[in-house]
Amino acid sequence: MNEEKIRQYGDELFDAWRERRTVAPLLEREPDITLDDAYRIQLRYIERRVQAGEKIVGKKIGVTSKPVQDFLGVFQPDFGQLTSGMVYQEGDVIDLGTLIQPKAEAELAFVLKHDLQGPGVTAMDVIRATDYVVPCFEIVDSRITDWKIRIQDTVADNASCGVYVLGKTKGDPRKLDITLAGMVLEKNGELHSTGVGAAVQGSPANAVAWLANTLGELGIPFKAGEVILSGSQSPLVPVVDGDELVCTVGGLGSCRVKFAGRSAV
Repeated sequence: MNEEKIRQYGDELFDAWRERRTVAPLLEREPDITLDDAYRIQLRYIERRVQAGEKIVGKKIGVTSKPVQDFLGVFQPDFGQLTSGMVYQEGDVIDLGTLIQPKAEAELAFVLKHDLQGPGVTAMDVIRATDYVVPCFEIVDSRITDWKIRIQDTVADNASCGVYVLGKTKGDPRKLDITLAGMVLEKNGELHSTGVGAAVQGSPANAVAWLANTLGELGIPFKAGEVILSGSQSPLVPVVDGDELVCTVGGLGSCRVKFAGRSAV
């Protein structure tokens, strides 16, 4: 795909994000679009957000579970960038009017104390470089109409990232078994789902190592202080006005988030 089209689609996704609307799937319009094309479009979209005043504060890993990989027809995760405009803290109420067609997922976030750059990064390297982990919610939000996505669509759309919420309870991954620690997700006071760290590439640390190595091959390091969302341990949960979600990780603690208003779609 030529540079003109890369810029065109990246600008289109930026405008859709800014105007709270959706666009037709890219793969329907560009049947030959490759993953490389999609990541170049993502970079343009993020470039526009940075130009608008945001900063890159971390990375996210997506498509970590086998069912989702099977659905999208891929055999590895994808990734997106986290910006300063996406950050919420536990206790904040998320205004659904700022989102388009949101769904929530619960996962573990890594906050780094040291730079980390692949290739050659192992799960143990990730643990050593991590300051702490926290339970978190990522609120994914597709700019693609009706979530009709294949892997190229979600990658171009910054891995369908919307916003994220970090819990307040910090844990030391050297003392917490993040692979076997169970996660319970409640919606409006009722059990919604259960999960475990091992469902994410065998361990959330494996997923983070994969991303460090993938980005390292592109010359992109993890920086100290960055937040890395390691991949969902829960099914996607649609959310509406008044919903409250709580995810609790065994041995760590919980993250709580409330929603108000009405999303664009």
